Amino acid sequence: MSGSRPPLLSAQVTVAYSGKGPVLRAATIEVGEGEIVGLVGQSGSGKSTLALTILGLLDCKHAQVTGSLVFRGRDLLKLRERELRMLRGRAMSLVLQSPLTSLNPALRIRTQMREAWKVHGNGTAADRESAIQSALASAALSSYPELLQRFPSQLSVGQAQRVLIAMALLHRPALLIADEATSALDVITQSEILALFATLNRETGTSILYISHDLPSVASICHRIAILHEGQIVECGPTAQLFSEPSHPYTRQLIAAQPRLLLDSAPGKKVLAVSAGHGIV
Repeated sequence: MSGSRPPLLSAQVTVAYSGKGPVLRAATIEVGEGEIVGLVGQSGSGKSTLALTILGLLDCKHAQVTGSLVFRGRDLLKLRERELRMLRGRAMSLVLQSPLTSLNPALRIRTQMREAWKVHGNGTAADRESAIQSALASAALSSYPELLQRFPSQLSVGQAQRVLIAMALLHRPALLIADEATSALDVITQSEILALFATLNRETGTSILYISHDLPSVASICHRIAILHEGQIVECGPTAQLFSEPSHPYTRQLIAAQPRLLLDSAPGKKVLAVSAGHGIV
């Protein structure tokens, strides 16, 4: 990460479960202010464990976390649960990969949005409704006024994912963690959500940690990419540089396994993945 300002997030963590070897081994990653950083690794490499560690959502009875996890100058590993709750959902938010299972099937979308706001909001009902409408607009849902009256089962998967993003944006967090947020989507909807993340970053300055096993989707929007392999960050660098000059054998193996890529050096621009199973992003 370049620039003189300290990173928004700086992590170096080891996570081990009782009776097992470490899942993360001194995994080191930084996310700058207004930056989109991709975290890429195969299934089981520890990507989601890192996301849950950042948010303080690991089961502390079964997981041991050591190291440092500095967010806006505060080491999250030294905070009490009450202090972490003040940050989760307000300064840091999470978008998961299964939108229809992440939403409560028994509650209308309006109710769920209001409850998400109420956890951290202290304003009036007018403030709440204004925040909801602003979040929906940010997630490109303002053209669906009737959506708030629907139940999750009445939404498409793409709409449900946008609702999750809107809920995550209610309090304008500094950091948005997207954990496989497009893996359950069809190719066209995936490209729309990726474009939405890029727009959010560009227009609001929200930093994004975008976690995925899909290297082409990560390359399409991320300023830098970190490669996670066997619990360690083995390489991290600007997107174009990582593709043109990969230094670690595992990174070279990942790139060699991808379809032919045509990269623009600027994130959020063209990435053409020529392969069945990949679309044009």
